[in-house]
Amino acid sequence: MSLEFRNAVLAPLSGISVVAPAGVIIGVIGEKGSGVTELLKLAGGAAQPESGEVRAGPERRYVALGDSLNLAPAAVIALDQALATQDAVVRARTLTGLDRLRRGGAIVLLASHEGSLLELMCDEVWWIDGGHIAAKGDPKETLAKYRRHVAERVRAWGETLPARLAPTYRHGDGRAELMSIETLGAEGKPTIVWKSGEMATVRATVRYNAAVEDPVVGLLIRTQVGFEVFGTNTELERIKLGPRAVGDTITVTFSFLCDLCPRAYTLTLASHDPDGTVHDWLDDAIAVTVTDERATAGVANLRAKVTAETEPRQ
Repeated sequence: MSLEFRNAVLAPLSGISVVAPAGVIIGVIGEKGSGVTELLKLAGGAAQPESGEVRAGPERRYVALGDSLNLAPAAVIALDQALATQDAVVRARTLTGLDRLRRGGAIVLLASHEGSLLELMCDEVWWIDGGHIAAKGDPKETLAKYRRHVAERVRAWGETLPARLAPTYRHGDGRAELMSIETLGAEGKPTIVWKSGEMATVRATVRYNAAVEDPVVGLLIRTQVGFEVFGTNTELERIKLGPRAVGDTITVTFSFLCDLCPRAYTLTLASHDPDGTVHDWLDDAIAVTVTDERATAGVANLRAKVTAETEPRQ
């Protein structure tokens, strides 16, 4: 028997209507408060709709995070993040058990934040957003839409937070002082989250406390474990900043295509002489995050185009 939601309401779910046929594993994704848990409680018989109805077989089970993983046969089994804290052995056994349930005609709803798990196990994925079905269907396609949504949400959140100047180490002879560092997105808005592939900007303002004949301002991007990803400075870019007198203030802007993989990075900035004598050096001065709608490995997002051809059989 299929699992059918008929205009079911259980806040924040608002009149949801969707059907799962027998013998499938349905992945369920969504942000906290979107209605994922309520959907699974309705499916597993742990809650009743405020209005509308849920039609399913007589044996249903809801399994929450921390509950015992009961995989006895049932018409519907709703797993709400139930694998999140399990070790590798338990997970492997559970996934095998879920596949057996599917083959036996059960309907399994599997809520998880692990996209790779949902792609591996699920026949279909439902994305719940704001109490409604935002998208459903092929796992890869639906997860791609969800990741795009998440990337946009994180990017928007990044625009609400000012960059916090918190260097792990600061040194120099004091002839110059880095007064402020800003990180900007493609539209010129301050943000601590860059989207992979957009034009990113780092703007540093330096005040000179002594006369400096030929100052150089540099930028270094590192991963959080200290791997140096990219670095440049005004001397390498053939931008002459001097001579500078006492009290002079300059703003140096570094703009670049942010072809970095999603992860956290730090920005180190410095003012120094061409021979390396440091005026003011701020190690890991600001932390930024790069987000993207697809996962990639490493640090450089080379945006590879991949093709495959089948060789004719001999």
